[in-house]
Amino acid sequence: MKALVYDGVKTLGFRDVPDAVPAAGEHLIRVEAVGICGSDMHAFLGHDARRPAPLILGHEAAGVIVGGNMEGRRVTVNPLVTCMACPACKAGRENLCPKRQIISMMPREGAFAQYIAMPDSNLVTVPDSVPLAKAALAEPLAVSWHAVRLALEALHPSMEKHALVIGGGAIGLAAALALKAMGADDVTIAEPNAARRAYLSDVCGQSTVAQASGEFAIVIDAVGYAATRATASASAQAGGVIAHVGLGEDDGGLDVRRMTLQEITFIGTYTYTPQDFRDTAAAIFEGRLGDLDWTETRALAEGQAAFADLRAGKVAAPKIILDPWN
Repeated sequence: MKALVYDGVKTLGFRDVPDAVPAAGEHLIRVEAVGICGSDMHAFLGHDARRPAPLILGHEAAGVIVGGNMEGRRVTVNPLVTCMACPACKAGRENLCPKRQIISMMPREGAFAQYIAMPDSNLVTVPDSVPLAKAALAEPLAVSWHAVRLALEALHPSMEKHALVIGGGAIGLAAALALKAMGADDVTIAEPNAARRAYLSDVCGQSTVAQASGEFAIVIDAVGYAATRATASASAQAGGVIAHVGLGEDDGGLDVRRMTLQEITFIGTYTYTPQDFRDTAAAIFEGRLGDLDWTETRALAEGQAAFADLRAGKVAAPKIILDPWN
């Protein structure tokens, strides 16, 4: 099969690799659509020790089961594989499983390929009416759904759901959509890239600003750099909540003194639970997250150029979807 392989810093190669082989309890899936995630970009730039070269990246996938009694079943893929036996898994917090694995991290190759193999429990059936390119958005949307759910659960019931999302990429836009789906009445996205800001406003119907100002009950940091954490610290209202989902860099930015004096809750959020993933998929299928027409599709073979364009800020759309068969 063909795959896009991370060969080293800023280097991706499209070439033949050994075919994916399903283990017991797994299905072989013909990948029809796979998104480029911010974590894929971090690996591409050599910033993620969990993703050493050579490795097939990509974990936002949807496709069709090949072979077996589920032949032809259209599915979207939860890429997080857990043990299902530890205290975290038994408590419904599978994303905190100490043995968790996610495709695109060793030892599991990713979905920038024509085929992958996944356990049946990680698959959600996609209705025929939903394009697989939209179904592939379940993974990034679930990341934001999980972050927003935790933020709203932590917010004091007396506070209005007035929210700021920092970063207008796929995770930021998805957070804005999830906030609105869960009843937030006023959501603003802060995005410095003018082209993307215009896209978010004109195509996605979002309220956007170049730079945050004012205070908000809920702040979602969908970027995760020192500068955005500083913005989050300054923008959170007294008694408010910051949900930190971005993984841009490790250190700096938080104004711990202000957060302490103003009793601001800070929540680190990672991926999603299987229930979050299923709930997100259902929201997609039912249209509760909008038309989801804010993606750009390119051929998997052109992956190197897609990453370069994303890195250079040349892509207005919040998400690039790669097609392994085009």
